[in-house]
Amino acid sequence: MKEQLAKIRAEALAAFQAARDASELDALRVQYLGKKGELTGVLKMMGKLSAEERPAMGQLANEVRAALEQAIEVTSQKLSEAALVQQLKDEALDVTIPGTQVKMGHKHPMYIALDEIKDIFIGMGFTVLDGPEVELAEYNFDRLNAEEGHPSRDWSDTFYFDEDSRVMLRSQTSPMQVRAMDSMELPIRIVAPGRVYRKDEVDATHSPMFHQVEGMVIDKGVTMADLKGTLNTVVEQLYGKGTKTRFRPHHFPFTEPSCEMDVQCHKCGGVGCPTCKGEGWIELLGAGMIHPKVLQMAGIDTEIYSGWAFGIGLERTAMRRFKIADLRLIFENDIRFLEQF
Repeated sequence: MKEQLAKIRAEALAAFQAARDASELDALRVQYLGKKGELTGVLKMMGKLSAEERPAMGQLANEVRAALEQAIEVTSQKLSEAALVQQLKDEALDVTIPGTQVKMGHKHPMYIALDEIKDIFIGMGFTVLDGPEVELAEYNFDRLNAEEGHPSRDWSDTFYFDEDSRVMLRSQTSPMQVRAMDSMELPIRIVAPGRVYRKDEVDATHSPMFHQVEGMVIDKGVTMADLKGTLNTVVEQLYGKGTKTRFRPHHFPFTEPSCEMDVQCHKCGGVGCPTCKGEGWIELLGAGMIHPKVLQMAGIDTEIYSGWAFGIGLERTAMRRFKIADLRLIFENDIRFLEQF
């Protein structure tokens, strides 16, 4: 047994010293000192020795184990130090090498226009509201005086989630006007920007998903003149002094009287081109005095209060603001297009 212990000690110490990394050293530790290791196997034979031999062999075995454990500890320390040196070498950074220039992004042209619109209205004392894109027909239609049978409620125009046509992707941000009337104290001045969805065919000025900025004012003595004056002021701040607009009579179920406001086509200057479909004007928004029924459904006394509302197509605002000829460019994420802004 004495010879076996001496042999194990010599072989193990040589193997430990030759280990190349921590995993190899750990495998050698298991080989010699593990439960099924070579030294453990020899120690299991102690029971076959005479009572006189056991103390001497036991002491020798303990000395061999202690020597191996110490050798493992020393070798492990050396391997750790060598690994750290190699890591520092591999991860060395030459601070004199010129850095890689970071290319900064910038706002999308549509959101530049949105921020400008919000700044204008905030400067006029309006509050900016946000609301759900999945909406109830009660808020999107019923409370806005668009009763059953109105063309805008058709499945061909609106994205519904249920067969009862009660849950939908909002087709306008006007529901936020209703929510504001239910939750805010009078007088009210709000704008509500956000994504809306309609089953429109994609062309130069239409998309099934687009953005709107709805606005509303309710106060005593509010008139159509206030509406026109406010909208003209907003357009001039967006597009510059002297921007030409026109108001046309229209019909919306939630306003009475109603109108649409156009701006002169930025592409052709009013002559007529594919962007404006030959008309020389581009529709920018719909507006009007809030229908008395809408106010009454919110519990507002129409003998005391009146109001006006509007809805701006944000993409068309950006098109006019940056002289973009085709709405589809806004959504295609073509870097060549976006880098211009």
